[in-house]
Amino acid sequence: MPTAREALLNAALTALSGLPWSGIRMVDVASAAGVSRQTLYNEFGSKDGLARALVRREADAYLHGVDRILAERTGIAEQLVSLAEWTVGEARARPLLRALLTGAWGDRLPAPRPARPSVAGAAVPAQRRADAGHPAPAELVAAVRDRSLAVLGQVGVRRAEEEAVLLAHRCELAVRLALSCVVAPAPEGVGQLVRTALSAPGSRAAAR
Repeated sequence: MPTAREALLNAALTALSGLPWSGIRMVDVASAAGVSRQTLYNEFGSKDGLARALVRREADAYLHGVDRILAERTGIAEQLVSLAEWTVGEARARPLLRALLTGAWGDRLPAPRPARPSVAGAAVPAQRRADAGHPAPAELVAAVRDRSLAVLGQVGVRRAEEEAVLLAHRCELAVRLALSCVVAPAPEGVGQLVRTALSAPGSRAAAR
C-alpha cells in the first residue's frame, strides 16, 4: 500500500495526464489520494513543493532504471545500446522525463521553481529539503555517464588510464545520441546509431 506521499504524487501525475499543471488544484489532488488537504501541505509545503517532488521522483526513477538496464545486460556495446534504446522509449512515454532530459518544459508541465530559503529556525522535513531542486539535462547526462562507467569499468582487466577516458567518452556519447533521438527520431533507430558510433575507429577497445 503506498504511503500518503506516494499516493499524492501518483494522484498529481494522474491529474497531469488530463490537465495542464496550472489547472490542477491541490484540493483535488488530496481528494484523489484519499488524504486531507492539510496532509498534502504538511508533506510538500505548497504546489511548487509538490511540483519539485514530482519532478525529483521522475529523475530518481530514471536513474534507478539506468542501473537496472546496465545490470540486466552483458557486454559493453550491448549495455550501451540497450540503455540508449530504453532512454528513448521512456522519454517518449513519460512527458516529465522528456522535459528533464531536454529542458523543454512547455506550458502543461510543472516546471518547478527553486525552493525558497526556509525561515531561520523553521522546521523543514528532510524529504522536503531533498526535493529542493532537480537536475538540469547536462547533470542527468553526467549522472548516467558516471553510473555507466562505474559498471562498465569493472568488466575485465583493469584498464589503462587512456582507455578509461575513452570508455567515459563512449558512455556519454551513447546517452547524447539517445537524447538526440528523443528530440528528432533517427530513421535507423538509436540502437543502430550507438552501434555505429561504438564500431568507429578508436572505439573497439571500449566496446568489447
